Amino acid sequence: MKIAVLSPVAWRTPPRHYGPWEQMAANLTEGLVNAGLEVTLFATGDSLTRAALDAVVVKGYEEDKNQDAKVVECLHISNLMEKADKFDLIHNHFDFLPLTYSRLIQTPLITTIHGFSSEKILAVYKKYDASAHYVAISDANRHPDLSYLGTVYNGLQTEDFTFTAVPDDYLLFFGRIHPDKGAAEAIQIALTSNRRLLIAGIIQDETYYAEQVKPHLCDQIVFMGAAGPEQRNELLGKAAALLHPIGFAEPFGLSVAEAMLCGTPVIAYDKGAMPELILNEKTGFLVKNIAEAVEAVGNVGLLNRLHCREWSATRFSKEKMVADYLSLYQQIL
Repeated sequence: MKIAVLSPVAWRTPPRHYGPWEQMAANLTEGLVNAGLEVTLFATGDSLTRAALDAVVVKGYEEDKNQDAKVVECLHISNLMEKADKFDLIHNHFDFLPLTYSRLIQTPLITTIHGFSSEKILAVYKKYDASAHYVAISDANRHPDLSYLGTVYNGLQTEDFTFTAVPDDYLLFFGRIHPDKGAAEAIQIALTSNRRLLIAGIIQDETYYAEQVKPHLCDQIVFMGAAGPEQRNELLGKAAALLHPIGFAEPFGLSVAEAMLCGTPVIAYDKGAMPELILNEKTGFLVKNIAEAVEAVGNVGLLNRLHCREWSATRFSKEKMVADYLSLYQQIL
């Protein structure tokens, strides 16, 4: 079976720090190679893979700002579509744009929908609903107007995350600095709990950072910037808990699964896919507000960190994700 995996080209695949869609495209690609399939990854030229790599741009447009994002995306997607007949199946991790080619090629296209940036993009998904094969990354993120082949949870390389039985005392916020992710709420939870908070992530909203985060920075509240894979593993593993007070219905939440892989429980607002990721009062706490989160901080020591690891490894491993996708490929083919 010859598979083409279409990754985004905002960041390298896998990403150096931020880039969840690129990370999932990388994990899937390497897992398919392990399964013995002939795989070609369509990504940036600096991407790292054991599959064949096909690229028309050297660096992602978020890493080389001299590029025009739309031009890069058009060149990238068309490069694959013009070679579509070389593959048995194309796995699209590039959102809705590749769907516009799907009726012009014979090769079936399976699309993992990583989320909806806006209701406005739904028109494209609806247009191709009858002929496309859509996969949700959580049941919570299934749109009622679309048909789905299945739900496949994002899969992590479990060996990249080290279990830490005895953590340090700090709390951790790991995510984009943006109102959706709730850095400001995490700060309030830490201050009210009188606990140290480390904040790691890219600044996606400069105004939000300047007004809601920066004024609180001190010895107790520390902003560390973006964290790469090695630093991510250490930060997540040594944290007493990950704070995830999201302000939107998050489709998945990689840092949640990653934290639990390290044995770290997660305190998250009960929104989006969080009830699917977190086993409440076993691998973390689902809360509704800052007050409930503060109470949960006082109870994280009662949770079994090894159980957190086992739960996440069972549900969110690369191997499980690959097996689930191979089952869907067989249905299509």
